Amino acid sequence: MLFSTVLKRMDPERAHHLAFTVIRALPLLGGLVRAVCKPHESLRVHALGMDFPSPFGLAAGFDKNAAGILGLGELGFGHVEVGTVTRHAQDGNPKPRMFRLVPDRGLINRMGFNNEGSAAAVPRIERARMKRTRPVIGANIGKSRVTDVADATGDYVWSAERLAPISDYLAVNVSSPNTPGLRGLQELELLEPLLAAVKRAAGETPLLVKIAPDMEDEQIDGIVALAVRLGLDGIIATNTTISREGLTAQAAEVAAMGAGGLSGAPLADRSLAVLERIRQTAPADFCVIAVGGVTSAADVLARLAAGATLVQGFTAFIYEGPLWARDINRGLRRAGWRQRS
Repeated sequence: MLFSTVLKRMDPERAHHLAFTVIRALPLLGGLVRAVCKPHESLRVHALGMDFPSPFGLAAGFDKNAAGILGLGELGFGHVEVGTVTRHAQDGNPKPRMFRLVPDRGLINRMGFNNEGSAAAVPRIERARMKRTRPVIGANIGKSRVTDVADATGDYVWSAERLAPISDYLAVNVSSPNTPGLRGLQELELLEPLLAAVKRAAGETPLLVKIAPDMEDEQIDGIVALAVRLGLDGIIATNTTISREGLTAQAAEVAAMGAGGLSGAPLADRSLAVLERIRQTAPADFCVIAVGGVTSAADVLARLAAGATLVQGFTAFIYEGPLWARDINRGLRRAGWRQRS
């Protein structure tokens, strides 16, 4: 498609904003796009106490401000995880802060949770919830840059109190590499009081925690055990990686891009390994959302076979174009996939 080709040649962040403008307009087309992209009924999934139109959804990071939920649903995503949103509105890190690794089908970003704040997302989610054809809506919350790590719990709780009542599920992001000190919150002595407080604030809304891929197996096991003990509903595995191993791009080119989280195809093997590790100890009914390096229906099927309850993608949306979710859903149907009862 000409539009996709033009976007691929633009600065990545500018291309994202242009594509997002189009996505926000899709609901105005009277369901024409939905008629082409709607997942088949056979792909419905029951998870987190609700029905998802498809096991495949859009990861946090694309719709940072909950402004394109309905348009993304029109394109065939079974769920849309908005955010990451923070208590305080913030501009994020200086630009440029997003870089394509085209030969590797990857992306390096150091966006830094640029968003308009949790309060600004509330009326947008409320409006989207009123539509019968909406996707499942998750809200991903993080720590504001201006908030000290020692005060992080209050920051998360403030957002949870506002977003949990209007979201289908809530995700606690303690794993982005682009906010100073954030990943330190994955240490169990810091993570336990944080998750316990957010769990209380979330009430009956399903709560999940999103973890990094750059952890030893023992730390993953510890977080799984903690999440189960606290009564969380699931884990999202994984966020972006700080590793640069296995890239085919020139080392000097990668170094020039600077710090940031790597996503896309280079993350596929590690994210799958983390999923498999989680499934070794997590209860069978514990929700695990797999994300990282997912490009094709075959990738989604592999993660579902490895024990994922749901699967998310993001980076490949940039490379595959607007019909990506539709193509994955059609691939799942051709494969005859159905949720096991």
